[in-house]
Amino acid sequence: MYRKENILWPEGKPPSEAYCDEERRLAILAAHGTDAMIDDPELQEIVDLAAKVCDVPMVMVTMVEEGRQMFLARTGIDARETPRSTSFCAHAMLGTEPMVIRDAKEDTRFADNPLVTGEPHIRFYAGQPLISAEGAALGALCLIDSEPHEDGLSQLQQNTLSVLAKATMRRISQQRLGDAAKEAVNERESDLKRMIDSVPGIAWSADASGNFDYVNVQWDELTGLSQPQSLDDWQTAIHPEDWETAIDAFRTSLKSGEPFEYEWRLKLADGDYRWMLSRAVRTSAGTGKPRWFGTVIDVDRQRRMAEARDLLANELSHRIKNIFAVISGLVAIRSRGKPEVTEFASELSETIRALGAAHDYVRPGHGHKGGTLSGLLSDLLAPYDTAGNARFSIVGPGVAVGERAATPLALIFHELATNSAKYGALSSEEGKVTVTVEGDNDDSDDICVIWEESAPSYQVPDEQEREGFGSRLLRMAVEGQLKGSFEREFADGGLRVRIAFPRQSIGN
Repeated sequence: MYRKENILWPEGKPPSEAYCDEERRLAILAAHGTDAMIDDPELQEIVDLAAKVCDVPMVMVTMVEEGRQMFLARTGIDARETPRSTSFCAHAMLGTEPMVIRDAKEDTRFADNPLVTGEPHIRFYAGQPLISAEGAALGALCLIDSEPHEDGLSQLQQNTLSVLAKATMRRISQQRLGDAAKEAVNERESDLKRMIDSVPGIAWSADASGNFDYVNVQWDELTGLSQPQSLDDWQTAIHPEDWETAIDAFRTSLKSGEPFEYEWRLKLADGDYRWMLSRAVRTSAGTGKPRWFGTVIDVDRQRRMAEARDLLANELSHRIKNIFAVISGLVAIRSRGKPEVTEFASELSETIRALGAAHDYVRPGHGHKGGTLSGLLSDLLAPYDTAGNARFSIVGPGVAVGERAATPLALIFHELATNSAKYGALSSEEGKVTVTVEGDNDDSDDICVIWEESAPSYQVPDEQEREGFGSRLLRMAVEGQLKGSFEREFADGGLRVRIAFPRQSIGN
């Protein structure tokens, strides 16, 4: 790739092997647009100065093409070009330093060359390689005389030739920057615009005040409206119930510079509304002036599916709560008039009510909000305590639990508790559960919860039982929702589960 920050190839370094391939070399030569530099005034000044300082009648800036060498600037010679097959510069451009031939007739490489045996009767030649910033050999700044130079070039003349060759490459590179690079930038901008127009959502850009200078074609296709120029122009396209809150949120982002994200309904050309997720970020890259770039993506299907799932989950949760109430009522009815079971029935009812309270944690949109992880664990395990036997212990209070994390945490430990009650330590009278919360200080980035079960009669389940639906549910909640890790280890007499997750996953 052309490096704008360094337009000169390091002196004394051979051309890059990557551009020894002729097709790639010619592509770089073409990218410089040298055809437009024939008889360039600055290059002409360079060859005139080189002729005087080096005391030669002929000087040329040559570009070696596929079948010819072309002279961008020349002095002392009328020809505009010569065949590549007879070119001295095609050899010189591949070197690391000037190629100096004191007497061509004495050089076996060139003694029979038509340019030596015929016009312009070359005897002395010196060529300084011209190499592009990428390392592609382009040609040479060459000195020619029809008389041999037994002493070659003096040190001053060598230094002059080197400096003038650098000046030549700077001028050629400026041409490339001025024309070819601008054309490439325009082409890339055109390609980028076509790409943005092809994306399925609305994309836009605006200045720091929210004045829009570009909105892709998806706006026209979706809304059928003329492209917006200001924030107020969006009002027609946004649902009236969403407009005020959406625009206030975006204006807040404009003032603060913070990224914008909001869901609102877009009015389509046919009059229907669809839910959209709108995002925008501010950047000052390039011009140094703050600008906003944003997208509006259709999330209607996902939102409606989520609403349907929440509706079903709420209905199922409601029915489960009703089942708890029915069971509690049946226990009360069946125990009436039977004083011998009154105490047992009371304990059973309390347990059922505790299960109902624990279930509140896993109800979408209805669970407990806030509190601590240790408090959540206490509530979830309360139904499994029997007559104050302290069958479980919880160590490590203090980790705050945010609203979003309460449900996945409750799912995790509710599943562990119910499994323990059915198959594990809590299914036997001697069994106990110890839960340890680690990393509960504010300086810790991670939270680790150790769930340990112990019972003399603990039975290690087989492989099929270990990886059932409950295990998949646990991994999904830990790894998918909390971005954590889940490790489980069975042993004779117990189970050890280690759950770790970032503190930020359970914060507010």
